[in-house]
Amino acid sequence: MPFEPINPPQFPPPIAPYSAGAKAGNTVYVSGVLALGEGGTVLHVGDAAAQTRHILEVIKVTVEAAGGTMADIAMNHIFLKDLDDYAAFNAVYAEYFPGDKPARYCIRADLVKPDLLVEIASVAHLA
Repeated sequence: MPFEPINPPQFPPPIAPYSAGAKAGNTVYVSGVLALGEGGTVLHVGDAAAQTRHILEVIKVTVEAAGGTMADIAMNHIFLKDLDDYAAFNAVYAEYFPGDKPARYCIRADLVKPDLLVEIASVAHLA
């Protein structure tokens, strides 16, 4: 099945060869999102909550560009640089998923730049 790349125009170009998202049928795959600005600048250095909020806003825009909402997200893949940021991450995450919660996993991992604290990739199923 062919897929449709999803690249909302308000986003800076990706720092590597990928699309922000891909829609195949009624499934939307959102690439791993980091708190990056123009030219790959790290945003909100040292603030896991602010990085999480930025990331979830990017995911929201990407899913909406594909015709969905945050309520359509069924799975989140979460990477934290430091598990000491888990509580701050969860406080923001809960704001974006107030109803039924998607499935998820969360692991500690080194990310592509030292100041990045959080990365999330998502899968949404549109009605």
